[in-house]
Amino acid sequence: MGITRSVLLPAASVVKMFSTHLGDSNGLAARVSKTEAAAKLTEKHPGKFVYFCNEVPDMEGAVKTMEGWLNKGAVGIGELKFNLPCDSPPMIRIFELASAYEVPVLIHFQHEKYNLGFERFHKVLERFPKVNFIGHAQTWWGNIDATHEQSVMYPEGKVTPGGLTDRYLADYPNMYGDLSANSGRNALGRDPEHAAAFLERHQDKLCLGTDCPDIEGEGEKCTGSGQIANVRQFSTSPKILGKILSKNARRIIRFA
Repeated sequence: MGITRSVLLPAASVVKMFSTHLGDSNGLAARVSKTEAAAKLTEKHPGKFVYFCNEVPDMEGAVKTMEGWLNKGAVGIGELKFNLPCDSPPMIRIFELASAYEVPVLIHFQHEKYNLGFERFHKVLERFPKVNFIGHAQTWWGNIDATHEQSVMYPEGKVTPGGLTDRYLADYPNMYGDLSANSGRNALGRDPEHAAAFLERHQDKLCLGTDCPDIEGEGEKCTGSGQIANVRQFSTSPKILGKILSKNARRIIRFA
């Protein structure tokens, strides 16, 4: 695909807790392995990968576990995908850790399922100005539209600019967006005219993301190559593409 460095996003411990929907959301609800696997793959292939760390935020010892991985070489936290309010005490403790280590946090926002209370997230951004937050998933991308109906996961049709996501990106220096998955592709594809303007407007705040499990590696079924093509479809500017495909991520993630 032409990718020189990939960021691995591991899952947390396998537990049956309310925050993991009694186990249904273990493995990021996608059979993803834990941080140990990401660390081993990074070590096995020097220079090809970096990895984030993860743990169930309200599990005993979660902060200590994540701190251990940050000391071992993890360069961020996430993807956080738990049935908790985004500003709940367990999440705040994770953000405090991120602030102390000055690492980014990637969050999966999904209405009534993961990281609840998206409309209050501005308070988190204000409280933790040293933490670069990366938004991801259905509720994050649905809210590019000022008229978004929160229960709709994959909205269709023209976008009315000025939604919460648009405003978070514009108003907070520490808010970034991850273009991954069907939610990211849908956000651009539903309104090509808006997509081109959105990429230009937020060219310094968006990062290529794929949610790619690297099972296919090529062709129409490959989510990684498909997302790269999707970004290129809505911007022909080498300067903007350079930022979104690489430079923005390199600015906020320690790749060295």
